[in-house]
Amino acid sequence: MTIFRRVMRWLFILAGILAGVVTAVAAFVARKMIAPPRQRLWATPGDLNLDFEEISFPAQDGIRLAGWFIPAPADSFRKGATLIIVHGWPWNRLGESAEDPMAKLDGTQPVDLLRLMLALHKDGFNVLTFDLRNHGESAAMPPVTFGVNESQDLLVALGYLNGRSDIAQNRIGVIGFSMGANTLLYALPKTDRIKAAVAVQPTTADVFAKGYGRYVLSHLSLLVQPLAEFFYTSMGGPPLASIRPAEMAAMAGDVPILYVQGEGDPWGSAEDVKHMAAVTPQPSGPLMVETNDRFAGYQYVVDNPKIVSAFFEQHLPE
Repeated sequence: MTIFRRVMRWLFILAGILAGVVTAVAAFVARKMIAPPRQRLWATPGDLNLDFEEISFPAQDGIRLAGWFIPAPADSFRKGATLIIVHGWPWNRLGESAEDPMAKLDGTQPVDLLRLMLALHKDGFNVLTFDLRNHGESAAMPPVTFGVNESQDLLVALGYLNGRSDIAQNRIGVIGFSMGANTLLYALPKTDRIKAAVAVQPTTADVFAKGYGRYVLSHLSLLVQPLAEFFYTSMGGPPLASIRPAEMAAMAGDVPILYVQGEGDPWGSAEDVKHMAAVTPQPSGPLMVETNDRFAGYQYVVDNPKIVSAFFEQHLPE
């Protein structure tokens, strides 16, 4: 065997190994996109001595969604003002546990939304939180669409509130994190019941995919990402380039939206969120936070709930 043939043989072997690795990683990523591993609920509002109700309601396509309703204190001066918290991917209504083995590879950090619920409750708001489809204790209906179909879940959560006598129907606000922020923006053109909103690090899907891929896989993402998206769309997911929450934000009407974004977010893009704010008819901010990672942007809101309360106090007046 000549040297040339030996070299070519080893090149083919190495190419085959690389192709196998790329396919395996792409399949893993696509699987997480389509139907992420469920995160169990590790606490309840009762652990913080909060009264709460276990609730469930059907989505428009019939699947059941599970959540909690935390009533405001009996002496609240908010008079029925209610906030809905919408979690991110692949979280649940409590936030992100960061217990998945992948968390050690991609830098995922815990996000404790229960702390935010407690703070908002103490500030006199009713709080509703629930698991989006394919997450937590809600039913499965893959694939995850990063806000597109999930917006229907938010609409039925609003419908659930419509049946409660302790809710001021003209004083409902929404706080969305990441995919939950996309969900919020996709819901706004479809309803007039959301009177104010806080969008924490929403993201154009292909911008996020490229940023996440570069952060985790470096140059290998150039091979993995197109294949992962091929698997994802083959299972019914929309093309990532078609998931553009800025287009929905432009149709938000007179709803004031406070955008929050980390400057140093390596997965998302500060410029992406600035563009969303620029096309929003009634933007507030964007509030740009100094960060070195994506999760510090979420944590800023959890650590500074008074910013959220003040925003809603201004835009959900009595």
